[in-house]
Amino acid sequence: MSILDPSRDDMISIFGETTGVLALKSMQEKMIVDPEGDEILKKRPVINTRTVDLNFLKSLPAGTLGKEYSNFLAKYNLTPDARRPVSFIDDVELAYVMRRYREIHDLTHVTLGMPINMLGEVTVKWFEGIQYGLPMCVLGGFFGSVRLGPRHTAKYLNLTLPWIVRTARQSRLFINVYFEKHWHKPLVEFRRELNIIEPPPKL
Repeated sequence: MSILDPSRDDMISIFGETTGVLALKSMQEKMIVDPEGDEILKKRPVINTRTVDLNFLKSLPAGTLGKEYSNFLAKYNLTPDARRPVSFIDDVELAYVMRRYREIHDLTHVTLGMPINMLGEVTVKWFEGIQYGLPMCVLGGFFGSVRLGPRHTAKYLNLTLPWIVRTARQSRLFINVYFEKHWHKPLVEFRRELNIIEPPPKL
């Protein structure tokens, strides 16, 4: 139900936690051997309005990661406080990996230049599915693509899907990126550092 009804974020959260343990262990292992990923695991940074000064991000120059993230939240009336807590994963570190995945989801949208519409969400889900191997992301990308309209389906098959597959495979693993240390960085430069192919035209 959660895959076919994205509004049921409660079911999506439960499904993600109960099916993702093996993928989370793989993500954890990749974080441990990466200096920045290991630092994230040790410090366990959290992204919410108590830890991130949104007014500061709003004041940053146009085109920076922090400013674009602030604009993204405002445009879609989002708050980083809205992410559901992890409830069904007993291992503390794996629970944090799942939490981190959820908290950087909007930053993944921003970094990839993907809007919040069906095509944008499907594209991000494929990126996350390829990078992390989380079943809910793979299924979300597959079933979400079935719901695309004719115009978006053509763009998805001819442009967006080939781009996101290449990008997910060649770019740095996002779970290892300490996004909070890059707020000031121009998004174009940040993408280049992560080896991200420039996004396709606006969806």
